[in-house]
Amino acid sequence: MQQKQTLSGKSKISYGLGAVGKDMVYMLSASYVLYYFQDVMGVSAVAMGIILLAARVFDAFNDPIMGVIVAKTKTRWGKFRPWLLIGTLTNAVILFLMFSAPPRLDGAGLTAYAAVTYILWGVTYTMMDIPYWSMIPAFTQGGRERENLTTLARSCAGVGSAIITIVTVLAVQWLGTSLGGSNAREIEMIGFKYFSLIVAALFIIFTILTCINIKEKSTTEMQTVSVGQMFKALVQNDQALAVVIAIVLINCSIYITSNLVLYFFKYDFGGTSWFNDYTLFNTFGGAIQILSMMLFYPLLRKWFSNTSIFYICLGMAILGYAVLLILAFTSMGNVFILFVPGFLIFAANGLLSILTTVFLANTVDYGELKNHRRDESVIFSMQTFVVKLASGIAAFVAALSLQINKLSDAAVSEADKLVDFSATVSQSAKTGLRMTMALVPIAGLLVAFIWFRRKYVLTDTKVAEIAQEVAALHAGDAQE
Repeated sequence: MQQKQTLSGKSKISYGLGAVGKDMVYMLSASYVLYYFQDVMGVSAVAMGIILLAARVFDAFNDPIMGVIVAKTKTRWGKFRPWLLIGTLTNAVILFLMFSAPPRLDGAGLTAYAAVTYILWGVTYTMMDIPYWSMIPAFTQGGRERENLTTLARSCAGVGSAIITIVTVLAVQWLGTSLGGSNAREIEMIGFKYFSLIVAALFIIFTILTCINIKEKSTTEMQTVSVGQMFKALVQNDQALAVVIAIVLINCSIYITSNLVLYFFKYDFGGTSWFNDYTLFNTFGGAIQILSMMLFYPLLRKWFSNTSIFYICLGMAILGYAVLLILAFTSMGNVFILFVPGFLIFAANGLLSILTTVFLANTVDYGELKNHRRDESVIFSMQTFVVKLASGIAAFVAALSLQINKLSDAAVSEADKLVDFSATVSQSAKTGLRMTMALVPIAGLLVAFIWFRRKYVLTDTKVAEIAQEVAALHAGDAQE
């Protein structure tokens, strides 16, 4: 019997807006905090790399702790909404403070400011992110209604990320110029400060709407997963381990490029209006990534197995990075020529995000047959954990590249001028940046290809066989 749909349109919209707001905040921090502190404020790139890596690893371990705290909370407003609101308010304040570093600070003081605000930002973001996703069972009836709401929220989160990716650099330039910035450094300092204030305000408004229009059931229980459980499940499930390591390799490779692409446009591609080209490239890339998930994957699935699509995607991404490297050594004066490698890389990234989730789901049934225990919640908790771990490693590698190639020196020496920054950077620095952006990801993706091909055995046929065995097992248990 089909389950009755009880969730109102207002509730769905309110919950979706919450996802838009929180991912706007997440993307602003994930994509621009390194650039802000290193390039605009002048913090050592290596110091920033260490801060970002340490904070992300700590944040990954902090997730299960916050899950336990939320699970034990009991208030008249429920267990989820109080933390959602508290986390949002504190995170919004920290976000603004993080992008409002006092200009008088320098050296150790500025580095300490970056470390404290970024770590606090991660803690407070976890404070609202865990209850946001965990509260879905508290106001849905399950089944199709729950699936539809989860899909809507994930789509809205993608919209929030895309908005920040597309508008940030242009908005920062416009705000900084309009509010009195007289040189490149002042423009970006002022721009980031007030842009973060706008994003923080929207974040609060959207979350308040979510809290007002979502009514959770007080009887809802919440499953929590410890770090120890995650590692135990990995050790005992060789297929989950194969997928997790592949995710880390792939995400590290792609995140390294996403951390450095802003520097590529500013210091290599160049031009006094480099931010317009950067925005155009990101707009194209975001559209391709969405199309790949919504259109390309269903089309490819008609003719290929998931594992075949996976290998095709890795090949596309490797080819895209190779083309990018070749183009970087030509006189690339038109941003549209970068759409060729951009198409290959962004399309592959979108498809890989779907496939790795599918592969991780396949390991649940496999683990049940092998270990006689269904670790569904544990397996899916790993995805958040390894994504955060990969983003920390990638940020550290990107920051190390900036330091080695002395791009931080160029940023500080020319920050008080309105110039074509590409003319201030040596050719060797540009070459080093290109190599890190292209060759390191190629190496990581090749290792992922070899590892996955040797270790992952859950083909579509094998998955179907395991599903039948699990169904038979459950039927036998039900008869007993």
